[in-house]
Amino acid sequence: MDADKDNILEASARHPKPAGNFQYGTAGFRMKANLLDSVVFRVGLLAVLRSKKLNGQTIGLMITASHNPPEDNGVKLVDPMGEMLEQTWETHATTLANAPSDEALFAAFAKLSSDLKVRMDSPARVIFARDTRASGITLAASLVDALDALKAEYTDYKLQTTPQLHYLVRAINTKGTPHAYGEVSEKGYYEKIADGFKLAMKHRQTKGHVVVDCANGVGGPKLREMTKYLASANEGGIDIKVVCDDVVNPQALNVQCGADFVKTQQRAPPSSKASPLERCASLDGDADRLVYYFIDSSNTFHLLDGDRIATLTASFFADLGRASGLIDRLNMGVVQTAYANGASTRYITENLQLPVICTNTGVKHLHHAATRFDIGVYFEANGHGTVIFSAKAIKEINRHEPRSPAQADALETMKSLVALINQAVGDALSDLLLVEVILAHKNWGVQEWLNTYVDLPNRLVRVEVRDRGIFKAVDAERKLEAPLNIQKEIDDLVGKYSKGRSFARASGTEDAVRVYAEAATRGEADELAAKVAAIVQKYGV
Repeated sequence: MDADKDNILEASARHPKPAGNFQYGTAGFRMKANLLDSVVFRVGLLAVLRSKKLNGQTIGLMITASHNPPEDNGVKLVDPMGEMLEQTWETHATTLANAPSDEALFAAFAKLSSDLKVRMDSPARVIFARDTRASGITLAASLVDALDALKAEYTDYKLQTTPQLHYLVRAINTKGTPHAYGEVSEKGYYEKIADGFKLAMKHRQTKGHVVVDCANGVGGPKLREMTKYLASANEGGIDIKVVCDDVVNPQALNVQCGADFVKTQQRAPPSSKASPLERCASLDGDADRLVYYFIDSSNTFHLLDGDRIATLTASFFADLGRASGLIDRLNMGVVQTAYANGASTRYITENLQLPVICTNTGVKHLHHAATRFDIGVYFEANGHGTVIFSAKAIKEINRHEPRSPAQADALETMKSLVALINQAVGDALSDLLLVEVILAHKNWGVQEWLNTYVDLPNRLVRVEVRDRGIFKAVDAERKLEAPLNIQKEIDDLVGKYSKGRSFARASGTEDAVRVYAEAATRGEADELAAKVAAIVQKYGV
């Protein structure tokens, strides 16, 4: 440890901590890029500890700020199966990031090593990548300083989408096992997904083309590369028209385009020239979110967000379960958050007859809950989600003997989807192809998809408060247990509105509370949101 101390102190001196406190959350650390130098260095130290603790399994590290403005950046760790960092280690990341000096940093590092019983002579392996932000190269160099200080093995995969890095981590750690995930390369990622897509599309064809807004981020060049592995539309493949893919100018990233813009602004990107009923999709800056939208014949905008993708996907798997004869052998379900539109939840439970689990906001919560099902579908309303297959599900799909050509076709499609879907994490490129497969199988356009149910009008309001810490949420963030009596006031108010529902939850990053409300009409939803916001304001002053 003495050699480690000298190396850490010497390297840390090149990455002094700025003023302020940093918190590792669902998205890792995320802030203005000029504040991140020391944070990335220290997260690199933690990545080495995590790998050593897990006997040399490979840990991933992604430098990205997703849908944030170009001047921001961030860093997050990826665990061996491509999942989010184990939650207990988030605290360790926060501890190291906030150590006030080089000596304090080493003391915290040494204490963590001891408390966690990490064998420092164990090997450490780390892979990392970044999105297209201008700050990414400098921050990657900060990371390398940490990895070199502790003599870790590492590979720089340079520009990748976040889901591609998750894929690579899982592929490396499962290589040579019965659960091998795919070839350890970017090419292997494309081949695995493309092979699944082509098998799923056998004897089917997409309707027309799909226009994909890539948020001027890393998803643009990666989607273009993916298309090289796919058949063309007239060969039973797909016609993808890529737009908003300016990665030459980093300052264009997420500016008036991308999934977050479309979701929050409820309108198409200004650069969009969509024709009526043309299928359009938007990725976010690191390509882990996807939303669809279209303009109808009366020039009205319609959003097909994560809720819509979840219901479409769940519907398709329910159909496949019945057609394949596996419906009674596998339990299927959907995971949502409190932000999911109530109409989508009712559609899943009443029309599809599938169970729904509601979790706290944050992909790590949804992903974990989805593992309770043999086939678990999860999507946040913002478009981040995927499908998880249990070991039992994969075994049943592979060994089930079809009793008819229809069963054989359904089983083949299910096998293709196991390959097509990135089970490690929400993946906009994989999800895009999944949606296109489902629409082709159902022979639907966007209007038929929209017609499955009618969304309840809703409103999201941000309320600034003096101290967000006093607002304590329970029941998957659908209720407040503190301040005392606030929930009773909200419940009394909600009861006065037809199909009313509302909840308030504290922001994870700022002194604000977000109020969500929905009701039978637009006017009632807006009024309910405003009145609940007033209640929050009263308690938060």
